[in-house]
Amino acid sequence: MSTPSSSEEVERVEGGGGSSSRGRRMRLSSINSYGVWPEPFVEAFAYKVAIDAALNLGRLAAAQALFHIFRVCSTWRAISRSELLWQNLTQRIWNINHLLLRHTWREEYIYRHRTAANFRRRRYAHTTLQYYIPPDDYDNNIGQHSCRRLALSDHHLAAGFSDGAVRLFHLPSSRHLSTFYPQHRDRIGRFSRSVSGIILSDISLVFATLDGDIHATVIHGGGTGPLRRAHMGDVVNDGALVDFTGNSRWWVGLYAGVPGRAFHIWNNETGELVFIGGTLTDPQALMGWHSLTEITDDVIGRVRITNHGNAVIACTSLRVIVFDLQNQVGLVLGELQQQLVRSRGIIVSSFDSNADSALIADSRGAATLRRVVDLTEICRFTVRGGGLVLGCVNGGYGVVFGGGVIRVWEIESGGYMYSFRERIGEFCDALVVDERYVAACASSGVVHVWDFGAQI
Repeated sequence: MSTPSSSEEVERVEGGGGSSSRGRRMRLSSINSYGVWPEPFVEAFAYKVAIDAALNLGRLAAAQALFHIFRVCSTWRAISRSELLWQNLTQRIWNINHLLLRHTWREEYIYRHRTAANFRRRRYAHTTLQYYIPPDDYDNNIGQHSCRRLALSDHHLAAGFSDGAVRLFHLPSSRHLSTFYPQHRDRIGRFSRSVSGIILSDISLVFATLDGDIHATVIHGGGTGPLRRAHMGDVVNDGALVDFTGNSRWWVGLYAGVPGRAFHIWNNETGELVFIGGTLTDPQALMGWHSLTEITDDVIGRVRITNHGNAVIACTSLRVIVFDLQNQVGLVLGELQQQLVRSRGIIVSSFDSNADSALIADSRGAATLRRVVDLTEICRFTVRGGGLVLGCVNGGYGVVFGGGVIRVWEIESGGYMYSFRERIGEFCDALVVDERYVAACASSGVVHVWDFGAQI
């Protein structure tokens, strides 16, 4: 089957026509009537129009704007075959810097557009991931096998549990590939091996545990390599490693237990520790020590790296801070207003970030999307449902679990869109989203996956 043209794609997903569309085409035609523009100028003009549409009306509007440009004349339509144009647009609008799922940048852009449109229309395929735990592997302790973290890549999902196990799944086949356990050593508390963070790509898996140990392995073909300990933690001097994140350049750990050592930053390529400092979790130091022996719904802190990799945003129930990760590592760039935090408190389990924005919900159920650069508010909506609230966000949508229901909001406007048809139970241990998948682990241990790219 041939790939639809960009105009066919826009008509199928967005629709076309109408008086406003005809007026826009007439204005574009009048621009070209003064003479034939050189191809580079037309390409630059198309790029600017698409970006302006995405910024003002949302990412899906860029394709509609391009549709009108390509209909002006055959000369302008020829620009639709420019791979450089589609590469620049894909990188800017969808934040994709390398071809991941398609062979050309034009196909990659169309795929990303269709997947985002599926999110808007609640078009997905739902499945569950099965894995086996031997009967003699159970303790009679509640929470020993609860899921603490989920992570997604283009083709894989990793689930980290409170007993230290990390289970890796292949998403296209729903197949369980491997289960990894951290290397054994004397533990300080029965949950000190609980997984506190996962960094996942289609070529590597890195995960950290509360005791500060960091383990890594490679992913290749249909299997994985041996697990190695990349860093040995020091609970006494650093406290508990309560959250862990990273990208292709950095690893960032958020600690609680020892004042003045909240953040540790490593160079991913060399393993060198380049920064220790910060007071974000000082008020939660005692909670950090308790996390080694107790599993509760009171999440101490969360830390995320922005997709552009130049800043870190982190929060506790009392503060949200942003600090530099590029030039002056550890330099605080912004902080959420203290009076707002004190009066309401942050639901830490609802915190997440994507690209240049962060999702933050307070104890009154008011969720806000804020720009990472200065923490200014973009939009807000109300989180419904009682009990534990879990939140995550991708480039266009916020996904929140509360009261046994998973709901979706459009973050560009803050408008509520829909709830998932499937119910996973009253309680959810972990929730994650990327541009294609939503995954959640129910308290029963079943991992649910919603695939918004399956019907393309």
